[in-house]
Amino acid sequence: MNFETVLKMLLESFQKANVDTALIGGFALQASGIVRATKDIDFLVAEEDMPRVKTIMISFGYDILHESQDVCNFAGKMKELGRVDFLLAHRKYARVMLECAKAKEVLQGKFKVKIIRTEDLIGLKVQSSSNDPSRYNLDMSDIESLIRLHHKDLDLNLIKEYFSLFNREKELEDILKKIRHAH
Repeated sequence: MNFETVLKMLLESFQKANVDTALIGGFALQASGIVRATKDIDFLVAEEDMPRVKTIMISFGYDILHESQDVCNFAGKMKELGRVDFLLAHRKYARVMLECAKAKEVLQGKFKVKIIRTEDLIGLKVQSSSNDPSRYNLDMSDIESLIRLHHKDLDLNLIKEYFSLFNREKELEDILKKIRHAH
């Protein structure tokens, strides 16, 4: 996948179509200081903007792999286009995540794009690891790294709220204890 070409193409198209998006996933992790290889581009998009997104994606040669009320996954017909996934903001938390996203630089400053807050990235990782147990270890490692790196600047009440939505408060307590003992 040619991340630079795909990001440029999509961001320009989304802007022209007045589609509000924010990066989530691997690019959001990188913008938060956690470097990890990524194979796709993940966006958060308002549910009502998804019809325009689908038109844009199909016009660029993407096929819809999966579509539900929560996600829409695309794969490019050409390898360079790669995979692009969209999480649809239709619930309260996701809508706030999109509203609160701030512009940051990605790909060594080549692009400035909205990225969700670190707290919201943690919230999505709590949800992801709850929904897909095979992601648990990777997501929990990312969560711990994000908290360790940004602990002084985080809204811990919001992070606690995300963990409590999935009845996982004890896991957050364990991470915070581990970090306190390391400092």
